[in-house]
Amino acid sequence: MEMIGQAYGILLTGAMVMLAVLIVLSLVRSVLGPGISDRIIAVNMTGTMIIMIIAILSVFLEENYLVDVCLIYAMISFLGVVVLCKVYTGVYLQRKHRKADLGAIDDNLHHQKKEKSEKEEIV
Repeated sequence: MEMIGQAYGILLTGAMVMLAVLIVLSLVRSVLGPGISDRIIAVNMTGTMIIMIIAILSVFLEENYLVDVCLIYAMISFLGVVVLCKVYTGVYLQRKHRKADLGAIDDNLHHQKKEKSEKEEIV
């Protein structure tokens, strides 16, 4: 029985080390990523891997309160990614000179048609 416990400990430690290496690679990707969307995905991956490490620590240390910490961190990480996506969408639309409010779909479509017709007139 003790041998199974040791194997279990080695497995959990190996999983945490592997996740730590992947977190470092994900952080590198979030800094070097060619696009903003790549960076947002890398930040989301980092948060997910941290959640997995906290869950593994909960099992490894036999501390149930770490599961609660894990759930709270998951909610915060999700909200962070949603906010980053919203900011990115606003910046993208601002660069395209489009509106970013709820009633802006028709205005944006009209603006696209206007730009397209202006380009056709130039050609």
